[in-house]
This record gives sequence, C-alpha cells and structure tokens, in this order.
Amino acid sequence: MSNIQRLLRIIKIMYIMSTMYEMYMEASKWLKRRWWVRPANLTSNEFGFHGTCFQQLKLEDEEHFFKATRMSFPKFQTLLTLINERLARFSRRETIYDTCNALCTELHDVYVAQPNEHEWKKISDRFYLKTGMSNCVGAVDGKHIKIVCPARSGSLFYNYKKTYSIVLMAACDSNYTFTCVDVGAMGSESDGGIFSRSAFGKLILRGYLNIPPDNAIPGTETTFQYYFVGDNAFPLKHNLMRPYPGRNLSAIKDNFNKKLSRARVHIENSFGILISRWRVLHTNIHGAPNNVDKIVLATIVLHNYLMLDRESGYFNDELVDHLENGVHVPGTWRESHAGLPSCRIALANRSCADAFRSRDALADILFNN
Repeated sequence: MSNIQRLLRIIKIMYIMSTMYEMYMEASKWLKRRWWVRPANLTSNEFGFHGTCFQQLKLEDEEHFFKATRMSFPKFQTLLTLINERLARFSRRETIYDTCNALCTELHDVYVAQPNEHEWKKISDRFYLKTGMSNCVGAVDGKHIKIVCPARSGSLFYNYKKTYSIVLMAACDSNYTFTCVDVGAMGSESDGGIFSRSAFGKLILRGYLNIPPDNAIPGTETTFQYYFVGDNAFPLKHNLMRPYPGRNLSAIKDNFNKKLSRARVHIENSFGILISRWRVLHTNIHGAPNNVDKIVLATIVLHNYLMLDRESGYFNDELVDHLENGVHVPGTWRESHAGLPSCRIALANRSCADAFRSRDALADILFNN
C-alpha cells in the first residue's frame, strides 16, 4: 500500500470519528435536556421527600428551595414553628387540605386580621401619600378561581367566561397585603348581587369594619367619610367610590378618575403577586368546593405572611406597576400570565342620590386642594 493510500485511509478514519463525535455530542445534549434532574432528586426516597430532597435543598440549593416553597429557609422554619402542633398526625391522607386548614386556623387571625380604627387611619394615610386619594382605606375587586366542575353541581359554578369557578373577593392596602377576604361564592352568581350578598360586601356596605368616623381631608377643613375604591363593576355607595363613566370628562372628573385609578390598581397588583407566586391558582383546581376554599385562603395567608418581610425575596418593586423616570412600567406579573377573570357585578349597581353627591363633593375637593 502506497503512502498516499495510507494517508487517504487515515483521513477517512478521522472524518468518520469526527462525524461520530459530533453525533455523540448532539445526542448528549438531547439526553441532558430530556433526562437531566437536580442532584437533590437523585437521592434515595427511602426516607421520603423531606428526609432526602428537602434536606439537601435547604443546605445546598437556596435558589431552588425558594422556587419550591416561595420563601427562604428561615421564613419556612418560622412558619413551621407557628403551625407545628396542628400538623402532628398519623395518616398521610388529605395532607394538603390539612396543611391548608392549619395555615388558615392558626394564622388567619394574625396575618389577615381585620384592622382596627387606628390601623384604618394608617392605611388611609399611606394611600394618600402614594396616590393623592385622601380618606381611602382600601381597594376592592373580585376574581374567579377556576375549578374542575364538582360532581352533581349542574351549572351552579358555571360562570360568564364559560368555565367553572368559585369567587374570591378581597380588599387590600397600599402595601399589597389583603385586609379583607371572602371566598367561596359560586361562579354562576357573578352577574348580579354577588357583592351585596357576600359576607365581604355586607361588612363594607353595612359599616361593620370599625372604619373611623368622618375626618378632615388633608390640607382642608372639610370633613369626609372614609371609603373603599373599586372599578365600574362595583356599585357607587356612600363608602365605596367608583370612577365616573364615559369619555371627554371635565377636568374635575378626569382628575378624580386618575387618582382613583392609582389607588384601585393596588388590588390588581395584589392579585397579580398572589397568582404569580402561587401557581396552583393558574390551573383548574381539582377538589370539592370547600377544599378549594381552604387552598385559596391558605395562599392569602402565606401571601400576607411573606409580604410583611420585604427582605424575604417574595416581593420586589418590579413585580408591580411602578414609575421609572416618570414613565409607567407594567409589573412583571403581567408577563407571566393573563390573570384571573374579574367578577361582573354591574346588575347590582343601583346607587342613591347621596352617593352621587358624595362622589361629586370628593372630586371637587381633590381637584381644588
């Protein structure tokens, strides 16, 4: 065999080896993408998730521990201490519902407690500083939480979006924590009267929330009642303000709508944070309605628990709508999902003349102050 033939054979062998190596590398990448798992998940499950994966995550992988629990390990340990006695049990059945029930039973009155008169005033002061909306004690809204149709329920939970749901209604303060919550109304109720019939609506409309008496609006000697703000779906009441409808409004009405919108968007952002952090709310929750109530209330409790510590990593300014150099920037929660459908309450929007006069008076004060 000549030297030229030997050289050609070597080149051919090298070409084949190079081709095989490239194919091997491509296959390796595919296998890594298809089968790669975190080291924590490779450990034996002889002692269960807590004894293996959980222990490794808390010691070696803070980032993935946060992704799995939505909190740091110290916050998790504190939470466990608070509900530890409620979690002692002998059966593994219904663990999720029992845990949610423990969170609600032990922590609801602490982290979703109804504010007292002094606390309502502090909430009002913060809304005024952030939005210019004086005497505002909260923003309200209602959302549909999608569920799998319960057995033998017919159309009771079938809503106007043609899905099955229960209704979550809530009010929040200017720090995106929830102050009042009502969950469990059937989705089919959403077209009228749901607000006034709910326990949440009755507390507001009948004045059962320890709201302070009328107080002077900052910078004036004019006294005015404290009130909540909502969108056009809500009825206009003495203590519940909604925007003026229509276009080409007067300067006074346009100013009122802008300030009310700055306050009302807090409840939209509060729901946005809640849904972006607790992904169970993205799906059709499979469970009996009373068990779904427990899951939703547990996310509310955990939300408030984590929002009170701004260093926990649960919240950052980019999550919510904010201003950067005078330019409005939408919160990042809006990029992750389309949000939950809002309730339609328009058929219950009968308002008395006093409510219209109150709104006009407030609009004049806000414009001239």
